[in-house]
Amino acid sequence: MVLVYLVILAGSLVRMTGSGMGCPDWPKCFGYFIPPYEESELLFKPNYDYKVNQMIIVNSEKLYTANLDFKSGKNIDFNNWSSYEKHDYVTYDPVHTWIEFINRLIGAVAGIFTIIMLILSLKYWKVKKIIPLISILIVLGMGFQAWLGKLVVDSNLAPYKITVHMLMALVIVALIIYLIYYSKEKKDYQYDKKIKYLILFSIALTLIQVISGTQVREFIDVQYELSKNKELWLQSPDFFFYFHRTFSLIVLITNSYLLYYAYKKSYNLETISLISLVILLEILLGILMYYGDFPILSQPLHLFLATILFGFQFYWSLFFLKKI
Repeated sequence: MVLVYLVILAGSLVRMTGSGMGCPDWPKCFGYFIPPYEESELLFKPNYDYKVNQMIIVNSEKLYTANLDFKSGKNIDFNNWSSYEKHDYVTYDPVHTWIEFINRLIGAVAGIFTIIMLILSLKYWKVKKIIPLISILIVLGMGFQAWLGKLVVDSNLAPYKITVHMLMALVIVALIIYLIYYSKEKKDYQYDKKIKYLILFSIALTLIQVISGTQVREFIDVQYELSKNKELWLQSPDFFFYFHRTFSLIVLITNSYLLYYAYKKSYNLETISLISLVILLEILLGILMYYGDFPILSQPLHLFLATILFGFQFYWSLFFLKKI
């Protein structure tokens, strides 16, 4: 679970720094398992042993990939190279490259640990089949998420693909939380219908808020390309910005009532208190971003808190979903 949340946090840092195309290919980076440290490593080198799919940048205008393993001569022989046509992004920035590479590395480590978890879960096959079955879904989900990451890179960061990538991360979080919930001994909480539907409604509100937040983020990305001056980014906000800001009040009111009702009935007060704290931090961070011109790390933290909020809400809902 910790590694999955680290992947989400790393992904949000990639988005904040604009490092999504730091590696223009996938799963390697410029055709290397370990990315280059400087642009000179991507320039053509005579008498060099190139490996298949390794890249070079020609005239700062075009990426070429090696068709096969070969040793170069004094000059470029384009018979050994193919023009990279998946996109036209031809920029090397060491900071962006290594931020994106570390993001992928954390994702790979998380994937390895989910496979280990699946192997360990097989011992429960005869007593609790649901545990290995959920573990299989988690591994498949991680694989699908990696494939989505490839599509995002190949599309040169198409906004809707980034949104789907984010939502898939929430699906994986939900699966892991369900596995944790199912593996533990549980108290028999006697929830009434009102609180059941309140928490489900609050989860739906969170998902709507996350989706609208991705649209705001896409708008900010466009503004960033137009101007590096943060003060200008929200001079002419679009519909999704106003929707996201106004909808946060609905989220706050709903969860405030949920907090009041839970305290009144003494229902799992620790969880709802954490949910309320995260919502309060989310709103304060949103205000800080708006009036403070997006302080450093504020955007990834805002997204990270949203995923934490979803995790708490989903975990709480599991205690009574079976009673609906």
